[in-house]
Amino acid sequence: MAKKKDSLLPEITEGGAVSTVLGTETDFNGLLEFKKPLQINGNFEGEIVTDGVLLIGETATVRANIQAGTVVVGGEVFGNIVARNRLEMLQTGRVHGNIKTAKLQIADGVVFDGNCEMIDPQSA
Repeated sequence: MAKKKDSLLPEITEGGAVSTVLGTETDFNGLLEFKKPLQINGNFEGEIVTDGVLLIGETATVRANIQAGTVVVGGEVFGNIVARNRLEMLQTGRVHGNIKTAKLQIADGVVFDGNCEMIDPQSA
């Protein structure tokens, strides 16, 4: 029997393989700091800070301000995002907040409610 993928997100990122996954049944509150790529498929509320890669799966709901190197959004985010390198919104992604990023990729079907500021990756 084939295993159903939890999301459309890649398991390998520019930061390497995803090393930690907060599953669909996970609820986490607080400050989340990490170095290796991390994927959230459950619910998170608080603040996220990393220089690495954050993947937000289709089933995820994130209520947080996010500061990261790279962010890929497949689920729903309520909060501001600063992605120093790249922000990618997949077709299932929904972002309710302001974004700042050096590179932006938005797929058809994305819901984005906020302001966008393009930044120099060296200044973020």
